[in-house]
Amino acid sequence: MKYIEKLHYITHDIPHLSHIEQAQLACEAGAKWIQYRCLSKSDEELLQDINAIAEICDDWGTTLIVTDHVHLNGKADIQGFHIENMDADFIALRKLVGNDITLGGSVNTVENLIRLVRAGADYVGYGPFAETETKPNNYTLLGIEGYQHMVGALKAQAISIPVLAVGGIKIYDVEALMQAGIYGIAVSGALNFADDFIEAYQDFYRVVKESAVN
Repeated sequence: MKYIEKLHYITHDIPHLSHIEQAQLACEAGAKWIQYRCLSKSDEELLQDINAIAEICDDWGTTLIVTDHVHLNGKADIQGFHIENMDADFIALRKLVGNDITLGGSVNTVENLIRLVRAGADYVGYGPFAETETKPNNYTLLGIEGYQHMVGALKAQAISIPVLAVGGIKIYDVEALMQAGIYGIAVSGALNFADDFIEAYQDFYRVVKESAVN
C-alpha cells in the first residue's frame, strides 16, 4: 500500500499567491503532501509550475500530486495524479500511469467510492463536506452524517482505503470529521485565505493528528 498523508493541501488559482508561492508556504509550514490544482494554463505553463514546485517539494521531502493532466505523466517529477471527473475510467487510468504512480479520485457517493477502490485507486477524496468557493458544484453536501454513513458502509463490506474529507472544511470541523473515522482531510481555501498561512496549516495538522482514530 502506498503512503498517503493525512493532511492534503491543494493549490488554487488565487490573485494574491501564485501556485509556486502557495507550495513554498505549504512546505515551510511542514506540508508533506501538495496537490497542484490548476485547470487554467497551457501544458507549457503547467510544466513550468510543476517543475518549480517539484524542486520545492524535493527539498522538503513532500509528495507532489497533480490534479487531472495525466498526459503529463513522465514529463516532470510527479508522484501521482488526482482525478476530479467522478465518471472517469480508473481501470484505464491505472493502466495508463502504471502501478508506481499514486492515483486518487474525487467521489460524492459510497457507490462511486467502492467503484474506485475496485478499479485500483490508492485514496479517495470524498465530498463536498460543506459549501466551498474553491470548487463550486451542485453535489450534495455530506456533512458529518454523510461521512459516518460512508465509514459504516465500507466497514460492512470490509473495504479499506484512505478516504479524505474535502470541501469547505474549517478548523473547527476537523475533530468531528476525524472522529467519524475518516483517514484525513484535504484543504485549500481555509489556508489560502487565512491571516497567517503557515500558522493555519500547522493548526490543521495538529488537530488532524490529535483527532485521528485510525
